[in-house]
Amino acid sequence: MFPVLIYLRRLHKIRYSEIKKTRNLFHSVYRNVWLSHSTACNSKTSLCINDVSLDEYISRIQQEYVEISKSDSYLTASRYHELKPIITILEERHTVLGNISSLRELIESGDQDVSNMAKDEKRQLGDKLEELENNLIEAILPHNKEDLFDSILLEVQAGVGGQEAMLFAQEMYDMYLGFIEYKGWHYEIIDYLKTDIGGLRHASVLVDGPMAFQYFKYEAGVHRVQRIPATEKAGRVHTSTVSVVALPQPSEIDITIEQKDLRIETKRSSGAGGQHVNTTDSAVRITHLPTNLVVECQVDRSQIKNRKLAMAKLRVLLYQKELDEQLAQTEATRKSQVRSSNRNEKIRTYNYSQDRITDHRLEGVHFHNLKVFLQGGNDLEDMIQQVNRQSKIDSLLKLIRNR
Repeated sequence: MFPVLIYLRRLHKIRYSEIKKTRNLFHSVYRNVWLSHSTACNSKTSLCINDVSLDEYISRIQQEYVEISKSDSYLTASRYHELKPIITILEERHTVLGNISSLRELIESGDQDVSNMAKDEKRQLGDKLEELENNLIEAILPHNKEDLFDSILLEVQAGVGGQEAMLFAQEMYDMYLGFIEYKGWHYEIIDYLKTDIGGLRHASVLVDGPMAFQYFKYEAGVHRVQRIPATEKAGRVHTSTVSVVALPQPSEIDITIEQKDLRIETKRSSGAGGQHVNTTDSAVRITHLPTNLVVECQVDRSQIKNRKLAMAKLRVLLYQKELDEQLAQTEATRKSQVRSSNRNEKIRTYNYSQDRITDHRLEGVHFHNLKVFLQGGNDLEDMIQQVNRQSKIDSLLKLIRNR
């Protein structure tokens, strides 16, 4: 029982039965109240996102749950267990709404002590309501199994813009390594091809950390930089791009690779790396014969280590190929972020003259202080979380409109 109601019971001798009735309103009219919410977004009990009411959609979920529950074998129905967490949150939400409503008269009462206690209680209930509604959105949204991957393949590649694009690709690469260290994750470099002036042509990194794919999938796409290059004498602003790809890394259980399907070749490493790297057959090239996929690795002096990293990359590419084929067959309207059309879209702009970072998936949201942002710490995580939330809202609205 909430403190305000306990206090009032003692102060005004409110009957316990009346308090219990207020607290358990939802349970006493369990089914009818579910379907009684107004669909207007100005209703205090209506749940809305971007002025779109979710009430009708939620009512359909509730009705489906009631129908499933009528079956004698409902406990063995997978759909029942999918809906149960949603229903539980809805029950809690309705209880909180009922308690907030009960406090309204107390706040407006002439007793200052009671009013102040009721206001404090209402603020706590408001926080609880916001938490429940965020959890409700999470529960309603369908989840892709790829979101649960802790290991990913991260690729950074210079796009248009020549040497300037390669210089910024190196900065992006450093930012992501900084973010990985900030999160306390582990990484291994598979491929790293740099330029003579300190730029980066292409890099591939295996990243391992809790829910790593959920973070990096929002970094996949084209990043645009606008700034005056150090080599620019006329002071003109140049626009360059960098492409980022984030692919979930499956385990050996998810993808089976037969040894007979592989052609493994070794060769001497090329490029900078010291006399040892260039005079031993440490580089590894693996061809998957059924798909003709080819991967190479030459970042380490050990041929065994390079082979292990190349196999990990091959496993990622084979899993992605299988996923793409499944999506094509089912003609899914909602593709995974991985290697979707979003990869070719401009997702973020780094404007140096205005010291501003703009993510084009967020309306009216800008970050400043490029120097701090490119360190890959809290600012980058904050932006990713905002994009994550907006993506979930967009997905939920799309789901509602398609039903």
